[in-house]
Amino acid sequence: MPVADDDTGPAAAGHPDSPAKPLLPGTLRRIERHAGALASSAVTRMDETLPWFRALPADQRSWVMLVAQAGVRSLVEWLRSGGTVAVSTEISDEVFAAAPRALARVITLTHTVQLIKVTIDVAEAEVPGFAEEGEHEALIQAILRFSREIAFSAARVYARAAESRGAWDARLQALLVDALLRGDSSDVLASRAAALGWADAPPVAVVVGRSPGGDISAVLHAVYRAARRSRLEVIAGVHGDRLVVVVGGATEPVAAATALDSAFGEGPVVVGPAVPSLDQATESARAALAGFRAAQAWPGAPSPVAADDLLPERVLSGDMDARRKLRHDVFGALTRAGSGLLETLDAFFASGGVLESAARELYVHPNTVRYRLRRVAEVTALSPLDGRDAFALRMALTVGRLDPAT
Repeated sequence: MPVADDDTGPAAAGHPDSPAKPLLPGTLRRIERHAGALASSAVTRMDETLPWFRALPADQRSWVMLVAQAGVRSLVEWLRSGGTVAVSTEISDEVFAAAPRALARVITLTHTVQLIKVTIDVAEAEVPGFAEEGEHEALIQAILRFSREIAFSAARVYARAAESRGAWDARLQALLVDALLRGDSSDVLASRAAALGWADAPPVAVVVGRSPGGDISAVLHAVYRAARRSRLEVIAGVHGDRLVVVVGGATEPVAAATALDSAFGEGPVVVGPAVPSLDQATESARAALAGFRAAQAWPGAPSPVAADDLLPERVLSGDMDARRKLRHDVFGALTRAGSGLLETLDAFFASGGVLESAARELYVHPNTVRYRLRRVAEVTALSPLDGRDAFALRMALTVGRLDPAT
């Protein structure tokens, strides 16, 4: 900025934040008279140099015209005040108040920077021609400094919009997660997911683990960062001390949860079964939550762990869904398969897992027992020869006999 009348002190040194004396009235009057023409020239230049601007609808182009006109008027006020910092902040904020808040969602920050650059280029080219004798250089410096204030003001506008949008999104995601856990209707889930821009990429799975604690926005940011790296679509929310993440497009839910594992706190991370779409995700959420509650009963469980791998613990913790699944998918499947599979399992477990003893009990050859145990594994996807699977099979036999399949 130009120096003050005296030539001593910080202002005399040309400090960039030092106020300057107001320009002469003649210069200000000429700039003010041509304010409309300057704004029109800026918009014309935008139309010539910015292809995306030409593609804007008429109403949005008119918003930009309002901003350009407000910018020229603010420049005059700013020059009249001598460019003090307090006044410049207030005036530059008023420039963006001329347009609806929706403009910040329509035009990106990158586009806004381009618009400001074009407007300042036009001002630099035309405004100095209105200067009184001896004020040409001072006017150019004033325009450059005003452009800095406008740029900072644009950043403030977009920062406020981002903070507001981020807070709203976090609230909406928390409501969506809460609706999932409550088992609300599919219409409620769909409407809230649509507001968040959820694409509902199938399949969908719910992952539950302990929240790392601290600021919720920081927790969610860690989830989104990990999801972007793995190209997963997620909706997340902190529910009490638990972090609940809905994952879309997870063809391998446990692998997807592994990619997000760093966002969770200490403790088990449980993955619900994959379902075709979000409106069925309540089933996956219910299984994941039940598995999370029961996971402490299996100290050696991997993390992440599928909720279906925790069926025995879930049954013992009172989960009726797990009880039904073991009764239908395991005990019922063995019953339907026939061929003495249930009797062979009973004899095998009663003999402590010794094939020969089970064969003597059944009056068959040991190879027959081996064949039937292989059939059990084929029918149920649980091998009696594996300690963990044997535990699930014994639980299924117990549940099936207590609750006969219907």
